[in-house]
Amino acid sequence: MNNELEVLEEKINYKFKDIKKLRIALTHKSYAYEYTTEAMTEYNERIEFLGDAILEHVISDYLYNNENKYSEGEMSKLRASIVCETSLSIAMKNIGAHDFIRLGKGEIKTDGKHKDAIIADAFEAIVGAVYLDGGYEEAKKVIFRLLNRQIEQILSGKIINSDYKTVLQEELQKNGTVKIEYNLIKETGPEHDKSFFMEVLLNGKKIGEGYGKNKKQAEQSAAKDALNKKGWN
Repeated sequence: MNNELEVLEEKINYKFKDIKKLRIALTHKSYAYEYTTEAMTEYNERIEFLGDAILEHVISDYLYNNENKYSEGEMSKLRASIVCETSLSIAMKNIGAHDFIRLGKGEIKTDGKHKDAIIADAFEAIVGAVYLDGGYEEAKKVIFRLLNRQIEQILSGKIINSDYKTVLQEELQKNGTVKIEYNLIKETGPEHDKSFFMEVLLNGKKIGEGYGKNKKQAEQSAAKDALNKKGWN
């Protein structure tokens, strides 16, 4: 496994001092639950949480200091497009990094290595791993190496993703200030294979619902449902 990880290190142009951090970043919980006899059974959700925050900060800082001086609304929209699941998944696939993700047998059977949600989570986990291993500046360099193409495309006006939450927010705010909330209705399934069910509310009124394998995916599904129904009209 270490030799394979050296290949990935070359792809992201970062050499880990502790290769275990990268291994964890690439380990999906389905793998960890199936291979509990291995010495290393940690999976990437905690590191992903950290990487998500760092990614948001790096892109927010970049947009704020961009010479075009975007407005708050423009920055929110652009950031959402840059860090969405589709964008992060494309970045990983561009260098073949999705092939290094460790999955359980169930996820392999359902082609988990090509699921945007799983690939995007691994991207964020890699960012978190680089941060823990080498600090903020190294994590920042990796982010821009991997996302440079998407950033250029999005800032030039090209749409490369389906960020239903942002589209819904823009639609609802056309008529003024509104309150948009996403609430978790329930979660089902075993710990390693959960499904999340979300609803989206407009000023307290339910306008859509959806589900996914993580909360972000479920929110996007609920937003898409609301856009299809257009129940606020």
